[in-house]
Amino acid sequence: MSSEKEKQIRFNTFKDNRMKKLKRNLCICISITLLTLIITPIIIMNRYVNKHVEFKEVHLAEDFGISSEKMTIETSDGINIVVHEVLTQNPKAVIIFLSGIYNPSVTAYFGHAKSLQENGYGSLLLEMRAHGESEGDEIGLGFKEHYDVKAVVDYIKSVDKYKDVPIVVWGTSMGGAVAINSFGQIEEIDGLIGMSAYSSWEDVFADTMINMGIPKIIAKIEKQFLKLYMAFKYGFDAFNISPKNQITRIGQRPALIVHSSEDDEVPVENFNRIMENAPKHVEHWIREGNLHFIVKKDDFFEPYNDIEYWNRILNFLNKNFGNRKI
Repeated sequence: MSSEKEKQIRFNTFKDNRMKKLKRNLCICISITLLTLIITPIIIMNRYVNKHVEFKEVHLAEDFGISSEKMTIETSDGINIVVHEVLTQNPKAVIIFLSGIYNPSVTAYFGHAKSLQENGYGSLLLEMRAHGESEGDEIGLGFKEHYDVKAVVDYIKSVDKYKDVPIVVWGTSMGGAVAINSFGQIEEIDGLIGMSAYSSWEDVFADTMINMGIPKIIAKIEKQFLKLYMAFKYGFDAFNISPKNQITRIGQRPALIVHSSEDDEVPVENFNRIMENAPKHVEHWIREGNLHFIVKKDDFFEPYNDIEYWNRILNFLNKNFGNRKI
């Protein structure tokens, strides 16, 4: 009998030790997984944003048969940004252009500025912080660049040549996100054209993970860690500085939100999230195909050749700003 009890005791001891080992191994696995989920966005994002973007191609206004004035403006947080001004006599509105995270330089939009000038609109091409000739060694992902836009808006408001001239912010890709964020943050901006904008940085990060074949549950968890990291990196205001949140702050000001249906850089789901929160008056256009910059590639420098694209833009601008009394 005692032998049976000893066997039972040994079995129970073995079972208890095995359970303790399983629990310990499970705890280790969970800890490693959590640590990986926490560290991964820090490593990726630090490599992604802690840099200054230098462009292989920088364009001159003269290449497009127009002239521009380059100026440097200081932001409220002490960053000197470069702006290229394309003047128009008695403009119907002045457009602030913003480009993408890594390319192209905003100077690629001189072709747009030329066509706008011919239609009575002025342009200010803003090279955002940490890009090109502008200062900065950290890309703000839309969390900080509204300070850049605000500096340009303050300049416009300070000079007589733009007295009572409406201001429109127009951005594509990360510039589209910055444009929407700026429109929500800066009441002095009168109109918005936002193209291929992500709904939030953590959204597009998670979308990219899913497109790479990572399970949705992992992407969803990672998204929350990334959001927390963004708050520590850019300040806790970052919780609210996203296009899908800022679009709710635009009041009745006119806006046009544009995306392409097969965009493989910023999936169209980002457009859907933004439009879900947008006021009913906000105009929108989904262009068929994979056209991240919306205009057809061959027509980028001469956008008027892409008739569908250019008519959409001019119709929006003329409808909302074309009847301004000069």
